Amino acid sequence: QVQLVESGGGLVQAGGSLRLSCAASGRTFSTYGMGWFRQAPGKEREVVATISGNGFMTYYTDSVKGRFTISRDNAKNTVYLQMNSLKPEDTAVYYCAADKSVVAHKGVNEYDYWGPGTQVTVSS
Repeated sequence: QVQLVESGGGLVQAGGSLRLSCAASGRTFSTYGMGWFRQAPGKEREVVATISGNGFMTYYTDSVKGRFTISRDNAKNTVYLQMNSLKPEDTAVYYCAADKSVVAHKGVNEYDYWGPGTQVTVSS
């Protein structure tokens, strides 16, 4: 069982930055692929970025490429999402998720554990 807790969300103006963190419980964090997802009101949950267990493989959805960076520190059981050049359309609840596969899939239904989410609001 893995428990995840996100932090770092908030209100920011367009063009600003935020850094999300996700702290995980357990001693096998490096064996999990990790992902950041988001869900805006009235929309389906979508993948934002994923990272493999060793941190060597990453994936970004097209809309955040060049602006967001996912990283992880396995010694601290933590995964991060650095978000720069934020846009109003980035406004959503952001969720951290753990995939039992070390690869880190892109599908929402392929993740096994989820955090409660953190709100990110970008004002224009």
